[in-house]
Amino acid sequence: MTAGGSAATTEGSRHRVRRLTGVWVLAFRAGPWLAAGQLAIAVTLGLLPAAVAWLTKFIIDGLATGKSAPALLGWSVGLAAAGLATAAAPQLTTYLGTEQRRRLDRLMQDRLYTAVNSFQGLSRFESPRFLDTLRMASQATGGALAPVTTGVLDVGRAVITALSLTATLFVLSPVMTGIVLAAAIPALVAQILLSKKRLSMIVSLSPAVRRQIFYGRLITDLQAVKEIRLFGLGDFFKTRVLAELCAVQAGERDIDRRVLRVQFLLAALSATVTGGGLIWAVRTAANGGLSPGDVTAFVAAVAGVQAALSTLVTGIAQGYQALLMFDHFAEATSQPPDLPCAPPGALAPLRRGIEFRDVWFRYDPAHAWVLQGLDLTLPYGRSVALVGLNGAGKSTLVKLLCRLYDPDRGAIHWDGVDIRTVAPAELRRRIGVLFQDFMAYDLTAAENVGLGDLDGFADRSRIEHAARTADVHDAIEATARGYDTLLSRMFFKESDKDNPETGVMLSGGQWQRLALARTLMRDRCDLLILDEPSAGLDAEAEHQIHQRLRDHRHGRTSLLISHRLGAVRDADLIVVLADGRIVEKGGHAELMSASGAYARLFTLQAAGYRHPEKV
Repeated sequence: MTAGGSAATTEGSRHRVRRLTGVWVLAFRAGPWLAAGQLAIAVTLGLLPAAVAWLTKFIIDGLATGKSAPALLGWSVGLAAAGLATAAAPQLTTYLGTEQRRRLDRLMQDRLYTAVNSFQGLSRFESPRFLDTLRMASQATGGALAPVTTGVLDVGRAVITALSLTATLFVLSPVMTGIVLAAAIPALVAQILLSKKRLSMIVSLSPAVRRQIFYGRLITDLQAVKEIRLFGLGDFFKTRVLAELCAVQAGERDIDRRVLRVQFLLAALSATVTGGGLIWAVRTAANGGLSPGDVTAFVAAVAGVQAALSTLVTGIAQGYQALLMFDHFAEATSQPPDLPCAPPGALAPLRRGIEFRDVWFRYDPAHAWVLQGLDLTLPYGRSVALVGLNGAGKSTLVKLLCRLYDPDRGAIHWDGVDIRTVAPAELRRRIGVLFQDFMAYDLTAAENVGLGDLDGFADRSRIEHAARTADVHDAIEATARGYDTLLSRMFFKESDKDNPETGVMLSGGQWQRLALARTLMRDRCDLLILDEPSAGLDAEAEHQIHQRLRDHRHGRTSLLISHRLGAVRDADLIVVLADGRIVEKGGHAELMSASGAYARLFTLQAAGYRHPEKV
């Protein structure tokens, strides 16, 4: 092996030791007395087989030499106690191990989601590699890591058993000890090779597994099922599900056949060694070389050593796989901050305005610039409307303003303060945002609105006021339980599906208004951002909601984004974006008289309403 290969092997071993140590540190923190109890039981169980073998030998030899019952009483009590411990310890171990896994699972989930919540931006959630890591990390539960927690104890117990029984066997016959240990070497090598082969199979088949899950979900997904029914795609995707499943099962079948062949050969080798050893022991005993008790101890030792070595190898293989899964958890929970974090501190209320100064941004160095040298001011107490074609950079500007990303170049200033020097949570506390792709939570109506400001989550008067402003109060009150109505049908049994008391579904327009109400819960914020607030509404509802928003925005610093230019004409400043640059800005009348991009788009939309047959 080269020096580089040796160094890599050493580093790999150190890495596995660090991971194993990390798991056990977590296990002890989750339940120190539980871990200590399992350790004590493992040591005891490891020594019991040798103790049973020796106690049995003493009793049989005592009977063979004619010792009295009182003389054998001590050995008999010891054997009975060992039998009781052997019978009771596994039940206690199971209880302690199960409770340890529950506590470890809770601790790990807490750490994982604490780490995820610490990510201030969006970049990690847009990385396919990190999302894969996150999915694997979420599967690193207390149960999944059992081969590294309770499994390590099983391995330790097997080591203790193997050493104690090997010592017993060596006292009886050093030669047979060597034969038994030599016969275990092929089993060790074969199990390790099979473990690596299984891991390789899992990795190679993982794309097929992901595709199988993807196609299967499509067939049952509520959003996809409409098109699947319309275009008759059900059998098409079913065929793909079954094809991927066949590929996965073929790989599993291949490895299972390899395991079957190897295990058969190992079983034959084990039986040969055991049978040969028994023949040797009987012949030796017949010639006076061993006592009856020695034969009993010899048989127990051979069987015990082989069983212990089998447990040892299996535990090592399963522990190795569990450590690989823990790698994903460790990676997900040890990520550095995705955005530079400023120390906590209050941000002064907005008094002058927000400035974009020569802002450049792109989502990836391999992609084109989304914003290019953007200079824009949102004056305090004024309304600014942002318009432009799809892909112009409008939503990206909002993400930068909320500091979900940082500019690649330039800066954004809040009353002259670079927002990169402000803690993201403090900045966002002062902003109310309705995103175009808003969330519809499977919660009650009151909870859906109250989430907009957790300080007012239980304040029904504020929730109802926000809902009235968003013109959704009447729709909520019309449901079976009003604001306490669950806006979902996913948590109930089939027998409850027709009972409106168990939950209702809202229309797209109603959800739009509910999401707007959630944004309006932040009625004390310094900046209000509305990204397509009426995209899901009909013409009459759109008119009503924009009238309400005009009243709500009056005197507030606000940013309105809309493709419907009639909704932005009364803004104090209208900004037209194209290819990440500002191409026009001004009031409605000013832009119309300039006959530029805004006038062209506005005239085109207006013509569609006046003369729809010409569009």
